[in-house]
Amino acid sequence: MLAKGPADSTDDKIFAANRAVGRVALAVAAAAGESRRARVHEAGSLRVRFPNGTSRATLDAVIVNTAGGMTGGDRFDIEMTVGAGARLVVTTAAAEKVYRSLGPDTQVGLKADIGPGGALAWLPQETILFDQVRLRRTLDIALARDASLVLAETIVFGRSAMGEAVRRGHVFDRWRVRLDGALVFAETLRLDGAIAQRLAQRAIAAESVAVASILKIPGDDEGVAAVRAMKEDFAGEVGVSAWNGLAVARLIAPDGAALRRDLIAVLTALGAGPLPRLWMN
Repeated sequence: MLAKGPADSTDDKIFAANRAVGRVALAVAAAAGESRRARVHEAGSLRVRFPNGTSRATLDAVIVNTAGGMTGGDRFDIEMTVGAGARLVVTTAAAEKVYRSLGPDTQVGLKADIGPGGALAWLPQETILFDQVRLRRTLDIALARDASLVLAETIVFGRSAMGEAVRRGHVFDRWRVRLDGALVFAETLRLDGAIAQRLAQRAIAAESVAVASILKIPGDDEGVAAVRAMKEDFAGEVGVSAWNGLAVARLIAPDGAALRRDLIAVLTALGAGPLPRLWMN
């Protein structure tokens, strides 16, 4: 094994100094029937903005990444606290692009704590992955017993309209959701190596390159039935089920535009509430 020399150490320091790091910490509180910012902290290349919403009962927030994308060695963290009775809807200013990495992972972390009677809708725009991507993302959510949650995450593997594909890479996506301290939802997605070959398999994505997952708490059979009644209208494939007070939908589609249309329809059928206006642009 070769020992690192001074030149190698210098290169590592230069690489680290040029990586993007961003953090947003946001707390929302309810007062007099309105949801208002209680605390906002921004660091690095992440910002949060608050456009005028349609209702003062709900605070709308938009996450902005001023770095213009993500790549290997970058790290971004978002922390949200929704106080008792407060309501927060969060989206992103644009689809997030995660570029190829020469080695290190791109790391993204989301943490949220939702108090009694509080509600959070995490509805970012698409995450677009490039060939040879390395992405590690974790979502950790804690809800009080009577809180509510909507999570919708979309991944698009390559810009198919430009003839791009994600042939190889590494994607690790972990979700953990706790209700009143008890783990109620846990899943981990891992794609490693020949991603395009795996997506082509019928049991995985049947050659689709756009995938999405929706988690809604509370969720019920009524919302599931509404989604299933629309099955002939979807551009891709949609599966949905409900159990133990939560509902989960899985979507795949041939491209990001088709998936977004299906995603909007499913969220509406599940009663996820008004969607961010940026989704309609």
